[in-house]
Amino acid sequence: MRVVVAGAGIAGLALAHRLGTLGHDVVVVERAPAPRSTGYMIDFFGPGYDAAERMGVLPRLRELGYRITKAGYVDEHGRLVGGIGFDRFARAVGGRLLSIMRPDLERAFREDLPAGVDLRFGAGVVEVAQHDDRVEVALEDSSTVSADLLVGADGVHSTVRRLVFGDGHLRHLGFHTAAFTFDDPETHALVADRFHVTDTVGRQFGFYGLRDGRVAAFTVHRTPSPDLPVDARAAVRDVYGSMGWVVPRALARCPADLYYDQVAQVELPRWSDGRVVLVGDACGAVSLLAGQGASLGIGGAYVLAEHLDDLAAYERAWRPVVIEKQRVARSAARWFLPDSRLRLRARRVAMRLSHLPGVDRLVATSLVGKPVTLG
Repeated sequence: MRVVVAGAGIAGLALAHRLGTLGHDVVVVERAPAPRSTGYMIDFFGPGYDAAERMGVLPRLRELGYRITKAGYVDEHGRLVGGIGFDRFARAVGGRLLSIMRPDLERAFREDLPAGVDLRFGAGVVEVAQHDDRVEVALEDSSTVSADLLVGADGVHSTVRRLVFGDGHLRHLGFHTAAFTFDDPETHALVADRFHVTDTVGRQFGFYGLRDGRVAAFTVHRTPSPDLPVDARAAVRDVYGSMGWVVPRALARCPADLYYDQVAQVELPRWSDGRVVLVGDACGAVSLLAGQGASLGIGGAYVLAEHLDDLAAYERAWRPVVIEKQRVARSAARWFLPDSRLRLRARRVAMRLSHLPGVDRLVATSLVGKPVTLG
């Protein structure tokens, strides 16, 4: 089968990898002119971990990943006020966990694509025309690709979804997020090999030291509006400018091309229409609150590849997984970033109790939801 995959992100590359291995003719088209270098650190586990292992990519992911010992919450002066040990969380998911930067996760799949996969950058989808025997995909480089199937793997703001399924499928969860990397030896020495996250109300700044000497930073803050600022760097400096510790150093080194987006979920009544189907965040974004977006993207891509001749079966198998993870994410939102001092104190108590035998597994399960198997 000839398949056009729109989007060279995590889900798109994983799908292209699997389809190419199965002998399909695959063309991956990506709007960006080159692989993205921006992104944040993620905890990778669950169905995507299993799929990566089956596809032979897991050893490379382990090479690119990081060994994180603990997530420490600090006050405005950098003093530790609480923490979560990653060893307990790892045990709760059977030890099948690694931490990795999103660009490195994409890199591992991109490097391992089968030789026959045609990967094109600077070629976003601009028009889709379905016919009885094919789908015609017009690209922004003025070319057209004809295929048996078009897969929209182009993220939470999917162009394919908009062209085929219409607008209005985003559910804003009340947060904006940003991520960037910067050079600063002093900050790198402070954050070392653990996450450092500010223990604050309504806004949060996190740091992790990378092996190349850079520091990875991420932010989340509460806002009722889904609208994105014209100048993302200026918005980040405005929201977080009054925070202490090393935050001013990070803001001074914040680049103009940082990652910035709203925190949202995607809700659709169906994932396929004729010769078009969606995968990953394009159809079922769970948001960073669920902590499993990349894993679900890879897992969903694997399931889709196994059901390419029956798109309804793919949706029956994977939609319940996505719905459950979205529910868990919405439930965890108030604890992920407390909106009051009372809830901030309650989270500190929960972190202290998580060290008790049995409670650690309960906490981990409440954060990630039910375990998922690929079958």
